[in-house]
Amino acid sequence: MKRCLLSFSVFAAALAGAPLSASAQQTTDASTTTTPTPASSAVERDLRTFTDWVSQTMTKAEAGARREWPRLMSDFDRQSQRLDRAADSLSVQSRREYAAEKARYKEWAAEQRRLEAQARQPETTQQTQDRLLNEKVQVSRARATELPDLYERLLITTREQKRQWTQRDWAAASEVLSRLNARYELVRQQLSLEERLRIRTLQGEFRTLEGARATKEYLSEK
Repeated sequence: MKRCLLSFSVFAAALAGAPLSASAQQTTDASTTTTPTPASSAVERDLRTFTDWVSQTMTKAEAGARREWPRLMSDFDRQSQRLDRAADSLSVQSRREYAAEKARYKEWAAEQRRLEAQARQPETTQQTQDRLLNEKVQVSRARATELPDLYERLLITTREQKRQWTQRDWAAASEVLSRLNARYELVRQQLSLEERLRIRTLQGEFRTLEGARATKEYLSEK
């Protein structure tokens, strides 16, 4: 009788949620594990390829990307359409990743279209000056204390971009320098000796860079 009661107690404990043995737990876990199907594995590979393609495309130089625009759009459409058709085979996390990659690419593509449209429109004189000085300013009304910084901005742009500049770019930069010089002559008495020397140094550096470029062109024609 005692043995029967003991057996019943053990059985009752099992029904109440007593832990399963290690072997039984492993059997249960194995039975609930989802094995990826060949179709879902192929779609996941397509997603990895698409993600890599988006990252590589976005690291291209903007000008290069615009030249290859038709091919890039064709590649995007081909890959995204294939993933769209098989999206149900992706895991929830992979579907989120896919949506994020599509959004990232579309945002980048929209910016490239904007830059392309902007590049097709000729710059005004003021826009060229703003770009070279990296600031919107009316040089003819600039305060004396602003001039050293404006010269510095022009020189920074020149140093960074001179290798890509055409003769037209150099002419535009020289024109901006001339405007700064004209303003400087009107207000230089309001500047300290140190500030005047700084401006003279920046003026000289620009002319040196400009002269070096002209010399290089002359020698290349020989």
